[in-house]
Amino acid sequence: MGAIPVIIGAGPSGLAAAACLKERGIPSLILERANCIASLWKLKTYDRLRLHLPRQFCELPLMPFPANFPTYPTKKQFAAYLESYKNHFGLDPVFNKTVVSAEFDHRCGFWRVRTLGLKQEETEYVSQWLIVATGENAKELVPHIEGMDDFGGPIVHTSSYKSGRLFRGKAVLVVGCGNSGMEVCLDLCDCNARPSLVVRDSVHVLPQEMLGRSTFGLSMWLLKWFPVRLVDRFLLLVSRFMLGDTEKFGLHRPQLGPLELKRRSGKTPVLDVGTLAKIKSGNIKVCPGIKRLTYRAAEFVNGRKDNFDAIILATGYKSNVQQWLKEVDLFSEKDGSPRKSFPVGWKGERGLYAVGFTKRGLLGSSFDAKRIAEDIEHHWKAETSNFMTFSRSQSPQS
Repeated sequence: MGAIPVIIGAGPSGLAAAACLKERGIPSLILERANCIASLWKLKTYDRLRLHLPRQFCELPLMPFPANFPTYPTKKQFAAYLESYKNHFGLDPVFNKTVVSAEFDHRCGFWRVRTLGLKQEETEYVSQWLIVATGENAKELVPHIEGMDDFGGPIVHTSSYKSGRLFRGKAVLVVGCGNSGMEVCLDLCDCNARPSLVVRDSVHVLPQEMLGRSTFGLSMWLLKWFPVRLVDRFLLLVSRFMLGDTEKFGLHRPQLGPLELKRRSGKTPVLDVGTLAKIKSGNIKVCPGIKRLTYRAAEFVNGRKDNFDAIILATGYKSNVQQWLKEVDLFSEKDGSPRKSFPVGWKGERGLYAVGFTKRGLLGSSFDAKRIAEDIEHHWKAETSNFMTFSRSQSPQS
């Protein structure tokens, strides 16, 4: 076991790392806490979800999406692509294995990974290389809001939200104005619910497409020729022309441009898929931050108070690495993210690697996976060469 890299997590990042290793002739062992690959996509996403970026920016290394897939594949199509990816490379994750600790053993020079199974049975895996692929979305981020216990109605995270049909005719408060919060509001609206959106911070809203191209693709192309500052100005100018002044509707833009903000903080701009039109028409109300919750109502920081039947928390996810990885050099103890930012945050010491923590989506995962496979191959070949030399020196003389 020690000579086989251990990958923790069978999401897109873990599969990408295993495939890149496999291409170089290096087997690996994937450990996954759920009972399937890509459990976040399969089990914790809403029904209408599509990839927010065109498929060419979301494909994993070595295998493109099927040609007949739409520009923005549905979550079912993306899940099918991942299953095909797994089968194409012959990847066989070990499911229902929750990692409770991973620690480098200085005595033997290997990583010891301890897991618990469905029946709480303990298994230990030992490896020279440990690849952490649990990513930035391993655990729901649930904020504490004063009065949550007094609300008296359902309060659910988007990981449990499937469709607005369950909320037909109800007043629903959506907390969080990222891509998920915006799209959940649109879904609620389409299902004849009455959604309100909490917008506590500033946010960049951009059209999903502009000038006949995806906004993301156009941005990447422009960055080849112009500095970020100029590209940001262009994006905001076109957005103002296409969407109007979002400030009028309670959506205040940050001081930094969308790309500069993404680069510095990892905060992703919202790519509008129709929500803004519903906000403009008054079908979705925009609210400031919540001061406190009371029985079936929310009081906001501006003194306004409204009644609601349910609350949906579109507050995102966070890493859980710091809970089980006994190492503080590569990953921060504070938030479980690599201490070094992209593009150097993928490699630690003593055979430790990180894939899928770049804040750059699936493109970042692909970058990490390729670099990790290259690095391990270098050591793998050296180990194999040393073993062959040792074997020849130990063979009996004729």
